Amino acid sequence: MRILFIGTGDIGLPSLDWLLQTPKHQVVGVITQPDKPVGRKLVLTPPQVKVRALAAGIPVIQPERLRRAVDDVKAFEADIAIVIAYGQILSKEVLDAPRLGCINVHASLLPKYRGASPIQAAIREGDAETGVTIMHMDVGLDTGDIILMDRMAIAPDETGGSLHDRLAIAAPAALERALDLLAEGKAPRTPQDSALATHVGKLTREHGRINWSRSAAEIERTVRAYTPWPGTFTTLPDGAPLKIHATRVVENAEACPAAGTIVSVSPLIVACGQGLLELVEVQPESRKRMSASDFMRGHALPVGVRLA
Repeated sequence: MRILFIGTGDIGLPSLDWLLQTPKHQVVGVITQPDKPVGRKLVLTPPQVKVRALAAGIPVIQPERLRRAVDDVKAFEADIAIVIAYGQILSKEVLDAPRLGCINVHASLLPKYRGASPIQAAIREGDAETGVTIMHMDVGLDTGDIILMDRMAIAPDETGGSLHDRLAIAAPAALERALDLLAEGKAPRTPQDSALATHVGKLTREHGRINWSRSAAEIERTVRAYTPWPGTFTTLPDGAPLKIHATRVVENAEACPAAGTIVSVSPLIVACGQGLLELVEVQPESRKRMSASDFMRGHALPVGVRLA
C-alpha cells in the first residue's frame, strides 16, 4: 500500500524505519512538525523523523497547521496514513484524505489512557501491564475504533524512558499485522467504552514537583514514571530546587512525622503521607546528578527539617 507517515516523536522512529525497509508497502511522504530551536543556543533542529525520511529520499512537509494543508495531504495519493505522536489534532478533511483513512499507533491499552502522556500514566498509577493499540482515527482524541492491541508487562523498575523505548520497538510488529488486515479488508472495528477512559494531558516540568503528602509508593512510581521527562523535584529549606532521580520505598516503616520531614540523613530518608522514602540519587541546582550520600556531605540538612 501507499503509506503516508505522520509523526514527530522519537517513539515512531522504529515504525518509520520498518516502513522504509519492508517490501510490502511504499512510503510516499512524511508529515512532521516544523523544525524547532533546541538547547541553550536555540539551534534550529529538525525532528529525527524528517532526518530519516530525507535520507531515504522521501518527500517531507512540515505545515504549521495540518488542517490548513489538506490539499498537500491529498497530493500524496496515499492508501492510508499512519499517525504516531504527531502533536496535532487531525481535522475530518485530513482524516478522509487517504483512500482508507488514517490509523493511529497509541502507546497504551485504550481506552484507559487517552492523551499525550499514557506511558507515564501507566507507571505512575502502578499498572501491571500496558501495550500498543492500533486504531482507526476519528475526530475525537484517541476515541477511534480499535483494530488490535499488543500487551506487555511493566517491570518493577520501569522508567518512563525505558517503557517508551520498549513500546517503540514493539510497535512495528503490531503495525504490520494491522496493515495486513487493512489490505485484506478484514481490519476489525471494536468500539471503545468511553466510560473507562481517563484523559492524560501533556506534561510540564511543574507536574514533577513532589507532593510529600502522597504515599511513599506513589512518589516512588512518579519518580520512575517522570524519568527522563519531565523529571521530579522538591524544594530545600533554603528555597533551592533539588531534582530527584532515584528513590526507594522503606519497607516496614513505622508511624511517620509530618509529610516532607527528613527522618534520617544517612541514608537520606523523608516521611511521606504514608510510609517513608529513601532518596537514592539527586541533583542540586547547577550541579551534576549524584548519590544522596554525596549530596549530604556538602549540605547541612538535619533530621527534623522539612522539604517543601
